[in-house]
Amino acid sequence: MHLQPAVDDLALRIGRPVLLEDHAQSVLAYSTQDGAMDDVRRDSILRRHTADNVRHHFRAAGIFESRGPLRIPASGPVLARVCVPVRHRERLLGFLWLMDEPPLLQSAVTLATESASQLALTLLRDALAAGLTAQRELEAVSGVLLGDDPTGARVLVDEGGFPALPVTVLVVRGSLSREALEQGLLAARAKFPSRHLMRLDHGVLLCAGRVPLAEVPALFPSPVVVGAGDGRPSLSQAAASYAEALHASVVASRVPAFAPVATWASLGVYRMLAGMGAHAIHPGVTALLASTEYAPLLETLETYLDSAGSAVETSNALRLHRTSLYYRLQRVESLTGTNLKNGNDRLMLHLSLKLARLHGRFVTPSSR
Repeated sequence: MHLQPAVDDLALRIGRPVLLEDHAQSVLAYSTQDGAMDDVRRDSILRRHTADNVRHHFRAAGIFESRGPLRIPASGPVLARVCVPVRHRERLLGFLWLMDEPPLLQSAVTLATESASQLALTLLRDALAAGLTAQRELEAVSGVLLGDDPTGARVLVDEGGFPALPVTVLVVRGSLSREALEQGLLAARAKFPSRHLMRLDHGVLLCAGRVPLAEVPALFPSPVVVGAGDGRPSLSQAAASYAEALHASVVASRVPAFAPVATWASLGVYRMLAGMGAHAIHPGVTALLASTEYAPLLETLETYLDSAGSAVETSNALRLHRTSLYYRLQRVESLTGTNLKNGNDRLMLHLSLKLARLHGRFVTPSSR
């Protein structure tokens, strides 16, 4: 079964325009669009994919979880629709969309459901055929990012899988499901030249040319943080950008001031701490971290050190009387066995606090 004739035939049988999307909501085929139509349908056809805000709206309506036809009521300028998931067993392959104004008869919905079952076999065959190419792409992208296959970059460029442009690697983290994470990565691929890779606890985007970093988080259905490595002149150097992006994403997830997008270039002292483990934290700071009783002391110490030891700035930032500030700092010295007049001690304490943040041991709000 070919997709376009099948969509045209269904539209003729039910007397209503039909649109078919793949599982990433990119348009695969559509019939003549007569009758009720809104800007969402018009925009999807022109762009060949559904806009991000509309995709989030339909996701919230339950299209990815539905096992059968789903009526989605009108909402503002978005007309009512019937979404028929195209599935092969439990595998979601796409969506059939029918305008539901005026409401479709149940017989028309039944015809669409039967057509979806037939279309599922075609989409499954296409997916399996594409899977062979996708597997080759996966191996090449993995080789490029992990630096263990010097031929990966050549394969991607020579086979037209990646333009010969400077490369930047992004790492995306969040508490969303793997399916939702990959949906966002696919949305990014539709927006700018890139390839993606799913890892155990994060997603990776291998991007060509200039990347609109500020726009990336909005491509995902729930909050994420993004780490960006420095750009590199060629694909063969992407592994270094990936290592930077990994570290930047961890910083963005643990230091609120860097969220939602942290670039390697903006990390400051956190770049120096990239290779240091939590064992390097000063034992005095470790002792303070062990009890919530000392949280005010830690906040005071960090603010003081971030302010280059200025009592005036620290007092103003914390709205703390100068006498109370000096008392807290003396308590820190006593409990940690350090001297804040000693430059080495100050540096050691400052780095320990930043390292504690990096390893999730110190999680109160903070400046950088």
